[in-house]
Amino acid sequence: MHAIEKILAKNSGCERVTAGEIVTAKVDFAEINDLYLQTVYSFYEMGGEKVWDSTRCAFVFDHYAPAPDIKSAANHKEMREFAQKNNLKYHFDTHCGVCHQVMPEAGVIYPGMIVVATDSHTTTHGAFGAMGTGCGATDMATILMTGELWFRVPEIIEVRLEGEAKPGVYPKDVILEVLGRIKADGAVYKAIDFTGSYVENLNVAGRMVVCNMAVEMGAKTAYMQPNEDVLQYVKERAERPFEVQTTDPDFKYEESFVFDVSAIEPNLSCPHSVDNVYPLSEVVKDGDVILNQGYIGSCTGGREEDLEAAARILKGKHIPPYTRLVVVPASSEVMLSCMEKGIIQDLMSAGATITSPGCGACLGAHEGILSPGEVCISSTNRNFPGRMGSNQAKIYLASPATVAASILNGKITDPRQYLDELK
Repeated sequence: MHAIEKILAKNSGCERVTAGEIVTAKVDFAEINDLYLQTVYSFYEMGGEKVWDSTRCAFVFDHYAPAPDIKSAANHKEMREFAQKNNLKYHFDTHCGVCHQVMPEAGVIYPGMIVVATDSHTTTHGAFGAMGTGCGATDMATILMTGELWFRVPEIIEVRLEGEAKPGVYPKDVILEVLGRIKADGAVYKAIDFTGSYVENLNVAGRMVVCNMAVEMGAKTAYMQPNEDVLQYVKERAERPFEVQTTDPDFKYEESFVFDVSAIEPNLSCPHSVDNVYPLSEVVKDGDVILNQGYIGSCTGGREEDLEAAARILKGKHIPPYTRLVVVPASSEVMLSCMEKGIIQDLMSAGATITSPGCGACLGAHEGILSPGEVCISSTNRNFPGRMGSNQAKIYLASPATVAASILNGKITDPRQYLDELK
């Protein structure tokens, strides 16, 4: 069996499971974000009284944090009341950050677990050797009542990433390369197992970037075999004992894709689809792409490594007049660490607006939304019309380094020219 199948078998009490089979499995941790107050309503409508385990579920206020309007403030109020009534051990309020960042930091994510959240980017937690997937309000209410959910055992695709990335090429560039080849519908309700030497040597932050965007190919979940960086990270934080699952040597993937990472250059996902991917050099060869805003943040591009890469390019410089750079740390832990190291100060000195940790404008709610006709380059994960505000705006997705280099130059720019200057 594959490691994902072993996780599903363990949590469903089965000796083995196979692709296509339906199982009912125990959920190790459940998370509800502030888009899903309906979960509370559904819980009561179905006869729920108390959550099944107050130590295995949490609310995270990240999409509308701090509350930008009366409606979201009222939603937060009702969710807080539910959390207090059920005496939840974990509650991540508006000061904490993005769910996919704060849960690992809090030690509730670990190898071999099943984590379900009301957010499609829960595939992020495959970075830790966990099975992470998203669900809707009714399914989440069922989990809160019973601690279980049904799953269809997914077919599993291998994405093998071999080689070493060249300077100026980041995990975001690599996953965009994968997306451009597999496309947005290439892995619908399947699992993606990221393997190869590049993955084996990838740090925790980079792994989270890659697994996060598996869902942009339609994947139900993502997986990476934990390496030493992951195990060290988890051992320092994990609240529970854990068991790392491994894939049997004779396991047969449904399909395998192989990428030579050393051949990848900085990539862009161009408007208006995540899989509309081209090398940056091809996008700019026919003329300049003038920018109004740069955006660094979200569950894809708001970790310390991301802000540090941007600050390295921007330190001692300043973005042009009439342009904007919005920086949204993924969590308060990230923000504090970046403040201690002077990264936040360097970004502010370069003209960046630093907002509170959370999702910010990634979903078009507040803190940097776009007006009609504006062009933004962003380290986030989606660029369809209306994602960050007006449906007449254009969004290019790129690595944080590319965002920094581009907004510094006022147009889409290869970050390697600035990195070369820093050598």
